[in-house]
Amino acid sequence: MQDEKQLDEIVAQSNTTPQVIFKHSTRCSVSSMAKNRLEREEAPNGIPFYLLDLIRYRNISNRIASDFGVRHQSPQVLVIDKGKCTYDESHSGIIFDEIETAALQK
Repeated sequence: MQDEKQLDEIVAQSNTTPQVIFKHSTRCSVSSMAKNRLEREEAPNGIPFYLLDLIRYRNISNRIASDFGVRHQSPQVLVIDKGKCTYDESHSGIIFDEIETAALQK
């Protein structure tokens, strides 16, 4: 994710399919470990995942915190469903199976 327009598109797409945003700090070893764990997993079919480099795009990270009422953290995973954040986890709490379950709940 590189611009706020893409965030708007993600929110719009969440009305039909849950969307997952992974906020990653390129300066944080914990964030790098979480990213590596997620990359080793196979994403569920039909659930889009987006990576946000929050060092480079801090303005988008700030907007995510404001728009969805979540505290800014890194690393952080959010599931956006029907325009709302329905799942928010950070640091060692980032577990792929939980993300998948949250994204696939209907």
